[in-house]
Amino acid sequence: MELFSGLGLTILLFVLAIFILVLVHELGHFLAAKAFGMRVEQFSVGFPPRLFGKKVGHTDYCVSATPLGGYVKIAGMVDETNDGRFLTEEPKPWEFRSKPVWQRLIVMLAGVIFNILLAALVFGMLLFFYGKEMIPSDKVGSMYIPETSVAHEIGFQTGDELLYINERRPEVYESGNMVPISDLTRSNLSFTVLRDGREHVINAPSDFLDYLNRNPEFLFVTYAIPSQIASVLSGSPAEEAGIQPGDKVVSINGEEIGYFAQMSRKIRESEGSLQLEVLRDNERISLELTPDPDSGLIGVGGLDPVEYFGVIYEQQGLLRSLAGGFGETWETTTSMLGAFGMMFRGTISFKDNLGGPVAIASVTREATDAGGTRGFWYLVAFLSISLAIVNMLPIPVLDGGHVVFLLYEAVTRREPTVKVRMALQQIGLILIIGLFIFVTFNDIMRHIVN
Repeated sequence: MELFSGLGLTILLFVLAIFILVLVHELGHFLAAKAFGMRVEQFSVGFPPRLFGKKVGHTDYCVSATPLGGYVKIAGMVDETNDGRFLTEEPKPWEFRSKPVWQRLIVMLAGVIFNILLAALVFGMLLFFYGKEMIPSDKVGSMYIPETSVAHEIGFQTGDELLYINERRPEVYESGNMVPISDLTRSNLSFTVLRDGREHVINAPSDFLDYLNRNPEFLFVTYAIPSQIASVLSGSPAEEAGIQPGDKVVSINGEEIGYFAQMSRKIRESEGSLQLEVLRDNERISLELTPDPDSGLIGVGGLDPVEYFGVIYEQQGLLRSLAGGFGETWETTTSMLGAFGMMFRGTISFKDNLGGPVAIASVTREATDAGGTRGFWYLVAFLSISLAIVNMLPIPVLDGGHVVFLLYEAVTRREPTVKVRMALQQIGLILIIGLFIFVTFNDIMRHIVN
């Protein structure tokens, strides 16, 4: 048994992702505070209790036991510890409270800014090292729509050809899913398809994200690959039955087949022998075979998506990659904000769409299983943006709460009283703990049910 595999590897990568995000976030606060001459008393990755560390100058650099956050303790600042003993003394030049509002505001925003910059850098480097794969939309024709998919649930049918998304004709598809995340999070989402020679408009429901949360199977580009056999495994049931490369499967047990994904699903769901009709040199040939009893497969391979779709692979230079990274960060951020807005307005379910540590760990495993190192870094960038958005919520103890206090001070020319700040900090802390418990319990129940 390997040391890092399965659940152990998932936990390790989950902790590593959180460590990176927290380190970068707190580094933003730390560097901004130092730049304005503020004294940083503690730089901790993780929440107390403190495990180990080293004090250098005035700062205790440490790692703490709870790897789900971190903090920078700045001298002269009323933070989540509610330690206000310093308030009985005159402000010191190196203290947070002695600095102008604009400097304190930059310090509080620096963590979020660093998380956004991290996401842009990661997206940019992924573009630089892996390039960009694009599928010309005119190469993707009609599609297979599984009856179990969200697409079928909202009105798509097998044989539909996607023409427009929100009345916009996509020139290329950049990933396995044909619909970008920026469109999926729109409050009004519509699709125009070509069906039986006529255009049909399919309007997604207002709570469409709830549908996707329950079932992420939507419009995959591979669903457009026809049911043509590209390869036959030696000694397989398909070879024994006489299937040859170049054959096109047109029916299974009397059901019409037109797509490789449709054929694969039909074979997996079948029991016993199968009656196949294949098209070979414009002639229909009837064949009988029984899938392998262990794997449930017949031993055939489909057309290569890269060759079939004529995938365009574009390697980009460093500057262009970084620009693309900022573009992807902007698109992802605005999409997330749109989704948050839909949750708070009640358009989509708060319970079904908000995830905590368990959900993040689950997504970590899915991302790394699907994309290895590339998938992990995509996840880090995505979570970095999520962390930035959550931190800007106007809740005391979060950065957004501190920003609200500072904006109040900038407008009224006076600080909120210490008593008010401490009371609101306590309320904010209770809210955050309650939210943490809720999302964790919700994640666990969701996994149990599923």
